[in-house]
Amino acid sequence: MKHPTRPGVALMSSLISTFAAAAPAGFTVTSPDFGPDRPIPASHVLDGYGCKGANRSPALEWHGVPRATQSFAITMFDLDEHGSPSGWWHWVVYDIPASASRLAENAGALNSRELPPGTIQGRTDLGQDAYHGPCPDKAQPPHRYQITVYALSVARLPVPPEASGAMVTWTAHDYTLAKATLIARYGR
Repeated sequence: MKHPTRPGVALMSSLISTFAAAAPAGFTVTSPDFGPDRPIPASHVLDGYGCKGANRSPALEWHGVPRATQSFAITMFDLDEHGSPSGWWHWVVYDIPASASRLAENAGALNSRELPPGTIQGRTDLGQDAYHGPCPDKAQPPHRYQITVYALSVARLPVPPEASGAMVTWTAHDYTLAKATLIARYGR
């Protein structure tokens, strides 16, 4: 997806870096679908805009949750998309109950029944309340995709329906007990 370069990308990248600071040693997120700094398989790549993937959200598991956690939020952000003033949000999920410790593969599908009850998917930068996989331009080096799990001190984030990744991340900052990140790559 080609986007014109605009000011503000550095600001959003800085904001993401600030909010994605190192998690406490015990709080971690993993995926059985790919490891840290590894290529994202085609099953999780967008099917569209020249990409040929299955567009299934990855399975995720998190461990070492702080005791005071009341809910979780998850985002997937392209750290290398510089054609948009706010980077690129691929997945936004929040109000995940504190009892959850994993999401199944493809839980991020549109109108998913695989998400825990009460969980909400926010609006991605493709304008959907669902996961959409990576699809950087062909001429670019592989992009880094950061998945962040936020352990939150509130059961519900005070954001409107269909909240964007930027809004969820900004609001979560005030309630974050810990963060865990997983960064993987994809290029074509």
